[in-house]
Amino acid sequence: MTLHPRIEAVTDRIRRRSAQPRQAYLDGIDAILKTGPQRTRLSCGNLAHAFAASGPTDKGRLRADVTPNLGIITAYNDMLSAHQPFESYPEVIRQIARDMGATAQVAGGVPAMCDGVTQGRPGMELSLFSRDVIAQSTAVSLSHDMFDAALYLGVCDKIVPGLLIGALAFGHLPAVFAAAGPMTPGIPNKEKAAVRERYAAGEATREELLEAESASYHAAGTCTFYGTANSNQTLLEAMGLQLPGSSFVNPDTPLRDALTRAAAERALHITALGDDYRPIGHLIDERAIVNAIVALMATGGSTNHTIHWVAVARAAGILLTWDDIDEISQTVPLLARVYPNGEADVNRFAAAGGTQFVFRELLDAGMMHDIPTIVAGGMRAFCDEPRISDGRLAYAPGIAASADEAVVRPVSNAFEAQGGLRLLRGNLGRSLIKTSAVKPEYRRIHAPAVVVDDPRSLNKLHAAGVLPHDFVAVVRYQGPKANGMPELHSLAPLLGLLQNQGRRVALLTDGRLSGASGKFPAAIHLTPEAASGGPIARLREGDMILLDAEAGILEAQVDAEEWKLRTLAADTATPSHDMGRNLFAFSRAVVSPADQGALSISCGPPSPEHGWEVDAEYELGDTPAAASAPHEAKDA
Repeated sequence: MTLHPRIEAVTDRIRRRSAQPRQAYLDGIDAILKTGPQRTRLSCGNLAHAFAASGPTDKGRLRADVTPNLGIITAYNDMLSAHQPFESYPEVIRQIARDMGATAQVAGGVPAMCDGVTQGRPGMELSLFSRDVIAQSTAVSLSHDMFDAALYLGVCDKIVPGLLIGALAFGHLPAVFAAAGPMTPGIPNKEKAAVRERYAAGEATREELLEAESASYHAAGTCTFYGTANSNQTLLEAMGLQLPGSSFVNPDTPLRDALTRAAAERALHITALGDDYRPIGHLIDERAIVNAIVALMATGGSTNHTIHWVAVARAAGILLTWDDIDEISQTVPLLARVYPNGEADVNRFAAAGGTQFVFRELLDAGMMHDIPTIVAGGMRAFCDEPRISDGRLAYAPGIAASADEAVVRPVSNAFEAQGGLRLLRGNLGRSLIKTSAVKPEYRRIHAPAVVVDDPRSLNKLHAAGVLPHDFVAVVRYQGPKANGMPELHSLAPLLGLLQNQGRRVALLTDGRLSGASGKFPAAIHLTPEAASGGPIARLREGDMILLDAEAGILEAQVDAEEWKLRTLAADTATPSHDMGRNLFAFSRAVVSPADQGALSISCGPPSPEHGWEVDAEYELGDTPAAASAPHEAKDA
């Protein structure tokens, strides 16, 4: 199938833009490869330290330098349901390696925090920066030069992007990601959301709310909605770094165990010591990055990846922009309805055809690149379904037609002609909105601003009965430089409740919203942020805001002369309790803008040297047509 011309054009634009940093990245990998496996360069003292605690069999193999040694990077902890299953993985992987005449060692652990636990708490201000800490922890773990490939155990929000960034820093090593799988279905997500809204209205008790939440989050595995964690899994498969069809297999099942064993075997087969060497730095090119964004749009995935995958791409020397993401979203149809942009959970999505069905539709329509992956057969292998046959892992062709067209559909009968996200442009800067979760009748709002710097203030204003009937809640000083860009999901029950009452409401913020959020229009990740002098800091109570997700417009409709006279409003939010926040002061000081990945670590080239910066400024008074005109990177 011929590649869709717009997907081809976006890919070519990224390739041209990234030519210099990508070549520098590949040159670095090649320089390492010329010296051979790094373990062979260790001194006797180095090597003795590295295998001192190993058993006789492993120690003998590690001394010999002739068999692969697999490094395990684990995000295990047993507080985080999605990562609890990883507790038993290392011993299984070590035994698989021994059976293959190889070795495996836990190279290191990385932190894994749960945004679901820290929502609305001071700890949420550490969340985004934890991604960069995970990347650094991965690098520290692999710095011993003991490994010929790495197996990554991680699932959730910042964990997978952080592991990817760290893995790409060691691009000469093959990398395989192993999932843990989703928990089995609990109460329907729609029912849980309804209890949350009743609680926000004072119509449900805390006990009722806790019972509903506990019935939803009830076992080991990822949460069953299609938020950032489960979007991570789809994107890993779309880039060919996770075994085909392995994302949404429940924990503690024979198929899940077989996939874990197969992931370890595959990682050991693709090292430089064999004849099927597949280093991650070569696999992840601009085509793989485009595949990830295509899959994100086709499935209505998490908004958080508009930040994370910009950062991941940079780690491979690839310069991805929000303009690229927006053009892909306007090209790729929406093929899945999974909560929050539908009622199904990921278990039902998998049963209806899952990633295998979606990928085959995208490949057949020329909207996805058929690229080399960790397995033979390229992306076409990811259209097959894993199963147990005669006690062993086997693959069979995925279903030919959707098993549930309320959940997944073919390109010929897509839910919407465009994907799940849209870039908004205007005199307030650039922002993103998840359109797939918002009904068309709510995608445009023209209403006065209610301006707060502390998200908790909005609930207080509601309790006092002083909110206008229709309004845009402007929550500013929530960007990466201000306070680490916490998710503001705690606002969702209130705004959803007000919309249910027939009021027109929206959110505008330089912060983030949960990957599980939807229903009401939310212009998020606004750049430049208030703390960097962004126009959002000039907004005042009652200013009229136009948010049009269909046209891609975000405007403050204020007299131009008055606007020029306004000074930037100071941050009036009550400082959070410290809770470790002081340890990230340097991160807040140096972090890049959201549209450049919100990176607080060095990851790829400085963008201005390669023409990556985009002109995000619009003069107040620009017409909506001008504000919504296509906005290209300077090199395009």
